[in-house]
Amino acid sequence: MTHKISIAGLTKYYGTTQALSGIDLAVGAGEFVTLVGASGCGKSTLLRTLGGLEEYGQGTITCNGRIVDGPGPDRSMVFQSYSLYPWLTVMDNIRFCRRLKNGRQDLTSTDVEIASGRADALVSLMGLQHVARAYPAELSGGMQQRVAIARALMVRPDVLLMDEPFGALDAQTREVMHDLIRHVYRLERMTVVFVTHDVEEAIYLGDRVVVMAPRPGRIDSIVDVPFGLERDQDLKLAPAFAAVKRQILDRIRETSGVRTDLEQLAKLTRSIQT
Repeated sequence: MTHKISIAGLTKYYGTTQALSGIDLAVGAGEFVTLVGASGCGKSTLLRTLGGLEEYGQGTITCNGRIVDGPGPDRSMVFQSYSLYPWLTVMDNIRFCRRLKNGRQDLTSTDVEIASGRADALVSLMGLQHVARAYPAELSGGMQQRVAIARALMVRPDVLLMDEPFGALDAQTREVMHDLIRHVYRLERMTVVFVTHDVEEAIYLGDRVVVMAPRPGRIDSIVDVPFGLERDQDLKLAPAFAAVKRQILDRIRETSGVRTDLEQLAKLTRSIQT
């Protein structure tokens, strides 16, 4: 497998606090990798560093064989907050990234034509045709996140970075977004790195699940997801899916201290009852 992303020995501090320790991870071209772990394990820090939004002290990060030392058009990021421009319509929000990639406002007629065709296709793909002229404040959370994803895809990035993009959505909307992002992934076949707290989400979306441990943030284990490219919501009810979920949850509980805390709570409860 050709490596799209290579991370070697990545270590990062915030002042005297070590946020990441010795991260080694290779992500293949066209692979969908999800990151899970307890709060404070460095998932979002790792993603932001990969996106060029955070500096790092030790180690190396390469994307397409080039050192990552800042943001670049080869990497698009989708945040949990939708971060849309409130004064622009849905269509103008989506097209705006094309201008950023070109680095100028005075696009040629060819640029405009290409951008318009790509934007129209993304609006249709995301099911946004009926709100293309609406403003973000007029949209639901799920619709706003669809716009944010379309905007990120506008520049045809090699790598799509997603930081808990569905965390603020209700359960039913999240399921719709899961199937939508899987559909987009099958069509575009970009490389995706996706951060989430939801283990089911990580398994359903990912080809591999990277389990991170806290204090300091590090990779505990990597779980291969044994399901094919075509998935539907019934998969979450399958015994094989439950087995993978149990495996990952056990590692998160073991590395985060939750199991120890629960045992101590049980002892305390028994002592109170006696």
